[in-house]
Amino acid sequence: MNKFQPIGHHPNVPEIDVSTEIVIQRSRVEVAAYASDPDNATKWYRNIRRVDWKSDRPVSLGSKIAFVARFLGRELAYTYEVTELDPDRRLVMKTNEGPFPMETTYTWDDADSGTRMSLRNRGEPSGFSRFATPVMARAMRAANRKDLQRLKQILEAS
Repeated sequence: MNKFQPIGHHPNVPEIDVSTEIVIQRSRVEVAAYASDPDNATKWYRNIRRVDWKSDRPVSLGSKIAFVARFLGRELAYTYEVTELDPDRRLVMKTNEGPFPMETTYTWDDADSGTRMSLRNRGEPSGFSRFATPVMARAMRAANRKDLQRLKQILEAS
């Protein structure tokens, strides 16, 4: 049985579903290779403090990667598992750990002037976190925009 159940909205539980995107002046292959490599996460994600591989490199279906992040003044430790991988097109990672089970999806599409990268975070906070859902969603959207802007700066400068 797959231990990851689809994240679906449950009555009376607020869901977070935040999507952001940016166009980066680099090829889809370059953007996807850099963004999908967890070893680069601390360079472009402002809140990620540490990355620890729990499986062999490179990223593949079933890979497990532990992250330590700081968000809204709290330190969060969680392990993502790669549940979908279409190299240079789509990467989906999920975690059921902690107070905020989350699914993160990266997609890369060709754009006239480079690559359109989309970053989507979906989850259902539990416990006290669910009462802060509107604040968390706004903070996540702002952080994701800054992170994608940082990714763009890094890749376009190279």
